[in-house]
Amino acid sequence: MTRVLVSGGTGFVGRFIIEHLLANGYEVTVGGRSPPPAGFYSQPVSHVPLRLDADADQAGAFDDIYYFVHAAFEHVEGRYRGGEGDDPTSFRRANLDGSVRLFEEARAAGVRRCVFLSSRAVYGETAPPVVAETSPVEPDTFYGQVKLATENALKSMTDHSFVTTSLRVTGVYGPAGSGRKHKWSDLFSDYIAGRPVPRRIGTEVHGDDVAQAVRLMLETEPARISGQVFNVSDVLTDNREILSFLQAATGCPHPLPPAAEAAAFKTMSTEKLRALGWVPGGRERLAATIRELAVQAVTVEPRFRPSP
Repeated sequence: MTRVLVSGGTGFVGRFIIEHLLANGYEVTVGGRSPPPAGFYSQPVSHVPLRLDADADQAGAFDDIYYFVHAAFEHVEGRYRGGEGDDPTSFRRANLDGSVRLFEEARAAGVRRCVFLSSRAVYGETAPPVVAETSPVEPDTFYGQVKLATENALKSMTDHSFVTTSLRVTGVYGPAGSGRKHKWSDLFSDYIAGRPVPRRIGTEVHGDDVAQAVRLMLETEPARISGQVFNVSDVLTDNREILSFLQAATGCPHPLPPAAEAAAFKTMSTEKLRALGWVPGGRERLAATIRELAVQAVTVEPRFRPSP
C-alpha cells in the first residue's frame, strides 16, 4: 500500500483529499500541529507533527513516505486573499520559506512525488477572459505572489526522482464535516431568514473533484505532469443559481437575488487537466450537494423542509 503524507489534512480541502485517497486504497498520514479529533475521518489515519517553519528540522515526518501532498497554509481565519493580515513578513516566512523547507526535506528523504495546492490568484486581474496555464502570471495580491513563488521554488527542485506539480485551485465547496460550517452557511441562513442577499458570481469546484485531481498527479506517468501546473475549476455560478437549488430543496418562498453579470468574469480553462482523465461533477454535483446541505440549512428556519 502506497503511503501519502498530506499536510493541512484537517483543513477544509485537506479533509476531502484524505477521504478520497483512503477510498482509493492509499495509506494516508496527516501532518499537522496536532492530531485530528477522534472520528474526524471515515477511517483511522496516522498523524505526524508538522508545521510551516523554515527553521524546524522535520525530516523525520517523511520516513517511509512515497508521496507528499502539501495543502497546509497559514492565514488569518476565513481569509486567503488578505490572509497576511497586518504581518506580511510572518505570512511569507511561514507559507513560502516554511513550504520550501518541507519540499527540500521531502526530496532528501526520497519522496517520489510532491503536489502543491496553489491558487488562481497567481494570474491576477489582468488575465484574459479564459485563463489557461500558459496565460501570464501577474498576481496582484500578496497571497497570489506567495503562492506563485512557492510554485516556482517547487518546480526548481524537479528531477527524474522527484516529480512535482502544482494545482491552481479556486472556489472549493462541499460538506465541511461534523461540527463545521460549509462555505455557504451564512448565505443559506440569510436567504431562509428573508435577509437581503448580495449579487455574487464565481467559479466553484467540489472538494472531492479537487481530490480527484490530486490523485491524478500521483498516478499519471511523470512525463505528462512533472514540473507543470494545472488549473482546477468546474462551474461558473452565482448566488441566484445557488439559492435556486436551495429554494427547490426547501420550498422557501423568499425571492431570489438578481442574477450577477457573467460576461466580465474570467474563467479558468481545465482542458489540460481533463486530458489526463479528470471529470468533475458539474452542475449536477453542485445541485446534489446543495440538496444535501439544505438539511442543515432548514435547522435555522424549521418551517421549510427539504423536499424528498
